[in-house]
Amino acid sequence: MAVAGNMPTASFLTKIGKIKSAGCRRCKIAQEARGESTDGLANETQGHINSAGCEGMATKVTAAHHSIWRHLYDSMHAAQKPKSKLKFVTLDNESNMSTLWRREEFLRICSKEELAEKAQDIEVTIPFKQSQETRYNLNPGSFFVKSFWGRRLDGVAINEALKIVYILEFKRSTDRDEGFLEVKAAAASEQYKTIIGALKAVALEWEFEQINFEVGNRGSAVESDFYTKLKKLDIQEGKKDKLFADDNDDCFYYHSWRSNVVIAFGTLAVLLCLY
Repeated sequence: MAVAGNMPTASFLTKIGKIKSAGCRRCKIAQEARGESTDGLANETQGHINSAGCEGMATKVTAAHHSIWRHLYDSMHAAQKPKSKLKFVTLDNESNMSTLWRREEFLRICSKEELAEKAQDIEVTIPFKQSQETRYNLNPGSFFVKSFWGRRLDGVAINEALKIVYILEFKRSTDRDEGFLEVKAAAASEQYKTIIGALKAVALEWEFEQINFEVGNRGSAVESDFYTKLKKLDIQEGKKDKLFADDNDDCFYYHSWRSNVVIAFGTLAVLLCLY
């Protein structure tokens, strides 16, 4: 049902006339628990419940994201060419910018003070989210500094000999809409705009490149694009096929598992409507 797109979400049940509201039932429960108004609920679509934007599913979605990415990240590290000088530096867990710039190899690129100065020049040009307004008003200057250094990176690889740093980002998305890969790639690039811009401005002799791995919830991915990125990370040729297949399988498995939870709720809703 998840693959076919006829999962009994509130949006689907409203469309076939079984219930009156397409609002997300999981978000409604969370907002009611906080004593908040439930006006303007997001539509409970397949894409919504498989995103961190769904308050009832956010924890599970985030856990699935991290699990899939850590498996791919660790597998890429294990599949590197034996003589590769490219070093994966965040193998234990994700690191924020502040943690990375305590490491010697990053301090050799530039000082924390130099990077902070360039980053703030870029950060002030980016509109803050409405949810961040209170923190911004308390101390605008401190807000931008904390925002930059608290930013978490999915993964980082560095080649000190060639002076290259790759910033790695993993994105999953509903893959029912045409062009979803391009949309996610643009979002990922915007996410690291400040980091890449500041690094390029302060360390002119270094090369900084962002590598995004975009995969659809049902396992959609562009094979040639995936393999090109693996080549940059010095992955052995004989290991690429398995990495590609495993990543797609992981995405489909987690998507289907979460969808089953919603199917159970949706099916119950249909039964209640029928009787």
